[in-house]
Amino acid sequence: MWQRLRAIVRKEFIQTARDRRTLVAMLMLPVVLLFLFGHAVEMQVDHIPTVVVDGSRDSQSWALLEALETSGFFDIDYYVESEAEAIKAIDEGQARAAIIIPPDFAVSLQRGGAQALVVVDGSDALTVQSAFNAAITVGEAHAVQLLTEKLERSGLQGAASLAPLEVRTRVLYNPDIRSIVFMVPGMLGLILQNQTVMLTALAIVRERELGTIEQLLVTPIRSWELMLGKILPNVIIGLLNLCTVLIFGVLWFGVPFSGSLRLFFLMSLLFMFSSLGLGILVSTVSANQRQAQQLTMLINLPSMMLSGYVFPRSPMPVLIQRIGDLLPLTHFLVIVSGIMTKGVGFYFFRQQVWALLIYGAVVFALSTFAFKERLE
Repeated sequence: MWQRLRAIVRKEFIQTARDRRTLVAMLMLPVVLLFLFGHAVEMQVDHIPTVVVDGSRDSQSWALLEALETSGFFDIDYYVESEAEAIKAIDEGQARAAIIIPPDFAVSLQRGGAQALVVVDGSDALTVQSAFNAAITVGEAHAVQLLTEKLERSGLQGAASLAPLEVRTRVLYNPDIRSIVFMVPGMLGLILQNQTVMLTALAIVRERELGTIEQLLVTPIRSWELMLGKILPNVIIGLLNLCTVLIFGVLWFGVPFSGSLRLFFLMSLLFMFSSLGLGILVSTVSANQRQAQQLTMLINLPSMMLSGYVFPRSPMPVLIQRIGDLLPLTHFLVIVSGIMTKGVGFYFFRQQVWALLIYGAVVFALSTFAFKERLE
């Protein structure tokens, strides 16, 4: 048995080594994606190009503008004379936000009830969220500062320290709120699933298209040995890419790894088990490599959208959440983020482990049966 299995694995490695372009692409693609996501994708947007309409033009309005610009979220590029000109600048893409201060700003500030308007380009979801939150936070902080100064001028120096409420925040595991800390665990799951499903499906379909799979069937090799021999090289390539992304994520981007490395690789193998079953299942229903690629994309796109990697799952309708529960990536993201970021052990994600075990067993049994039926 081991000689037959070794022969199949050796044949797969030889075929992979001959196609050097595909091999280089398989090994380099995870690193390229990591650097693109790490350096180009940032969920919190700052230094937003901003235009100003300052109708007051006094020390009070300048103090507010200085507070907004000092926050780092708004870059004041230039001034215009009217709100219409500011909106035109946003429409033309010259600015993504506008700060509008009315002419009676200083007078209203003395009486109480002064208002300033921040207009944000809503066509970019990330920009509008960052600008909206920053404007509210900076505005409230500036208002507290003005109130404190007013109380001190009134001779109530101690009143500033008697604030009725103080809200403090603390962010666990990622105090700097770096997006790359969230991205790397998700990228590990996406890369593992994408490559194991696609490589397995394409390898089997390619053999069937070339007619070599029929030649293998006349040999003493059993069907399960043939399937296992075609899977093992993809497992090795997947683990190699997993190590590459993990090393670059930890050493280059400074992503923390707080948990057990042994548990991490064990859970990754469990996830690959279910993904390999999906790859075999795709190969059995695909007539050619093009169909296999399309079906793989049909699996990977919902996995990216519904697993919680791109969008949070809690606001989704219950039906969509249940559909997401049927995807192995949903459970693996909980596991890998728990190990890497939180450093928790098996007990904290045991439900996800059971889900992957049941899912992998069912899918692998179905794919093995379908593969055997297709061979016969």
